[in-house]
Amino acid sequence: MLKLGPRLRGDDVSKAQADVAASAPPRPVTTSSPRRRGSNLPRAAAIAILAAIVPVHAARYDPAQGFRFQIVATDDSAVTRRIVDDLSRRLVPLFAAFRTELAQRRRLVYVAVGPDALRDVAARRCDCVVVSAFTASQVVRAIQAALPAQQAAAITAVYAEPAPADQLRLAALLYRRPVRLAAILSPDAAFLKPALEAAGAGAEERGSRVTVLDAAAGEDINRLLNQIAQTDALLALPDSAVYNAENFRNILLSTYRHKQGVIGFSSDMVKAGALATTYSEIEDINAQVQELVAGYVASGELPAPQFPHYFRTVVNEGVARSLDLDVSDAVRGFARPAPARKP
Repeated sequence: MLKLGPRLRGDDVSKAQADVAASAPPRPVTTSSPRRRGSNLPRAAAIAILAAIVPVHAARYDPAQGFRFQIVATDDSAVTRRIVDDLSRRLVPLFAAFRTELAQRRRLVYVAVGPDALRDVAARRCDCVVVSAFTASQVVRAIQAALPAQQAAAITAVYAEPAPADQLRLAALLYRRPVRLAAILSPDAAFLKPALEAAGAGAEERGSRVTVLDAAAGEDINRLLNQIAQTDALLALPDSAVYNAENFRNILLSTYRHKQGVIGFSSDMVKAGALATTYSEIEDINAQVQELVAGYVASGELPAPQFPHYFRTVVNEGVARSLDLDVSDAVRGFARPAPARKP
């Protein structure tokens, strides 16, 4: 019997996120801008401190000492260290480049790595803004919904799951013709409808079509799958009410029986039997976080949460063959690489 770990749940949709949100009790880990320690700290030393991931308490900041930020994680796994090390290398020079006059007009920036870190930061009472990374859209939205409106508006994110528009484009490349796709959404994921509709409008221009089914709480997944049996593929979204350990095996069996592909939302789903997906590596997400934070530092405006801009593609070649799909180089090379980080 197929067993699904947390990497395929709707609330932990990427390899990095699954490791960040491990089952062990979280230990708050906070790293901060070295500017508070003095402006003469060498960059290499600052990065070494940030990469060490030594648990510390959040420090008080004097705005006159420079721009303020903290990277918050909840474990010290190898993947988390890799995320934080890369983020710190990107953000330290970014913040160090701004003079104190600008720092005095901006709020503390928290970068929350994973869902537990986002919950930790959201529980703090601070005059701050929060950038969430490596957390699914459903979790970000649920955390925001539990906060006062003003505090929720101070949270933005680079979601962990792929952009629907990129997923639909991948489906068209796989099938090499206008494709009929279906998506199933529970009430908790209904907020994704506008993104799906926008992506679907673009797909319709190319002759493709997206059908969205609303899944009531506790509704039989097999009944829903039978309703979309005539479509070419199922577009999976990180909806924990639909895609969980109990349902995923049935979804794979049903779609396989109807000769449908599943466009997954993580590379681990593809390994487990989905047809293909776009996905973002750690450096892809971090590059976008860097751009988002740089925009905030420059303008004072916090952008809305967004899907990953940078991605690559993984295909389950065995599943593709069983569906009589000839995977082209255009599919394998479908990607939008992040700009190279300057040394």
